[in-house]
Order: sequence, then structure tokens, then C-alpha cells
Amino acid sequence: MPHNTQRISEDIKREISASIRELGDERLDGAFAAVSRCEVSNELSHCKIYISAHGGEEKTQEIVAVLQGAAGFFKKRINGRIKMRKIPELKFIPDNTLDYYDKISGIIESSKRAQDIAAGGPPADSTKRGTDNVTSD
Repeated sequence: MPHNTQRISEDIKREISASIRELGDERLDGAFAAVSRCEVSNELSHCKIYISAHGGEEKTQEIVAVLQGAAGFFKKRINGRIKMRKIPELKFIPDNTLDYYDKISGIIESSKRAQDIAAGGPPADSTKRGTDNVTSD
């Protein structure tokens, strides 16, 4: 990606991120949505905006649909703050990286617990820290 498109991508990402909080759509209340990355085409006519959200794929799809419906709002915000001859068409795309990370973290944690139990020790998340596990006969 040429330097100019990288800079524009970062500027658009920053503007979209700030504007999501100001959108005021009740369907986004209580939702965590973040722009994970932004890719502008070399001719600056298209922009892919990847959205991450907690709550699973279905929730992410719902948030993406809301944001896509507000593309005009975002284009006006970009036009007012970023100096460009033409504002690119915005395409919001779900990015399920956060869900994937949560899933992998859960697998790693359960593997650690299983290893601790197999080794004869207490699970890694045991709340009985600092106590002796001595039994009397």
C-alpha cells in the first residue's frame, strides 16, 4: 500500500472510530464496536472498514449492518475533517478476531488446568492459595 493510502486509511480509521460513539443509534447502546483496520484502494474509490465487536458473530453482523446503514453519516464526517477530492465508498466488514481470541484463550486456559490436575496439583485458578494441602490419617 503506498504511503499516501496508508496515511488516508489511518485517518479514516481514526475518524470512523470517533464517529461510531457519536452515531446515537439505540441499536449500538451497550455494544462494544471497534474499527480493527481500514483499507483504502489505490485509486481511493473504495474503503473497507473491518469492525470487531464482542458478543459473537451474530452481534457483529448486526453492528456492521447498522454502521453500513449510516455510511452517509460517516462520509459527511470524513468529508468535513479529511481533505480529499473524493470520499471513497465505505464498506463495513465484520472482523471476528476478538471472538477467535476469546476462543483460543479459553482453550489455552482449559489446557493449563488439565495439565495442573494431571500433575497432581491444584488447578491454576485455584482460590486456595497459600494453604497446605495436608491430609491427616
